[in-house]
Amino acid sequence: MTDMLLLMARHGYALTFCILLAEAVGFPVPAAIALVVAGSATAAHVVSPPAVILAATLALLVGDGAMFWLGRYTGWALLGFLCRLSMNPETCILRSAESFYKRGKITLVIAKFIPGVNSMAAPLAGSMRMRFSQFLGLDFIGALLYSTAYLLVGYLSRDFLTAMLRGFHAAGRAMEVIVIVALAGFVVYRIVQVTKYRKYDVVPRVQVGELSARLAAGDSVHIQIADVRSHGYYDKGAERIQGSIRIEPNNLEEEVKNLPKDKDIYLYCT
Repeated sequence: MTDMLLLMARHGYALTFCILLAEAVGFPVPAAIALVVAGSATAAHVVSPPAVILAATLALLVGDGAMFWLGRYTGWALLGFLCRLSMNPETCILRSAESFYKRGKITLVIAKFIPGVNSMAAPLAGSMRMRFSQFLGLDFIGALLYSTAYLLVGYLSRDFLTAMLRGFHAAGRAMEVIVIVALAGFVVYRIVQVTKYRKYDVVPRVQVGELSARLAAGDSVHIQIADVRSHGYYDKGAERIQGSIRIEPNNLEEEVKNLPKDKDIYLYCT
């Protein structure tokens, strides 16, 4: 713990800013742990609490702002890229979209506490054409809440963290073995999960001309077209393909009950 406090004393504000900025732009860094350590440093009077909160909040706002505008101009391409590390990219995107669907824009306030959604909320808000001023206000509240919460955990648990780290040092070789086994188990778990979801990597697609030809041939009686644009990309006044029905992708369990069993179903999105 002493080594960590020395590091925080020398580079605390810059370190906090860089780690939080990295998390905001999608890098898998332990930002919450960094905030807890910073909180412990404030309890030891190594760094100033207001300055640490300012550094953390500013880093999150800068990173989220950049991701917002990238999401605005790249749309789903960026979301898909961010989900590449996920076991199932479709689930990754839909989980974030579902949060917006169920909770609305308040999602931005709590997104940083939800794994998977934290890195997707800002670009998703941008791709949904949210006003930047509105995004910035909600994101500021979320960033401040997230930073303060974990800094407070570190501040209140400084003695516990010190005792825990002393235990790790005392355990020596045994702790190294436990960490190595845990990492190996995680790698195996990831491989199993990736293999399990590999069948979803390729979504069956058809060309527009193929569907158009079927409709032109008078085969519409055997076809059902469904609009599955996500919340934020669809509104009741939006144009749809003639004869199509609307399906809310974040409410599939109920929506699929109304789909015909005797027709070929074609889905289209944004």
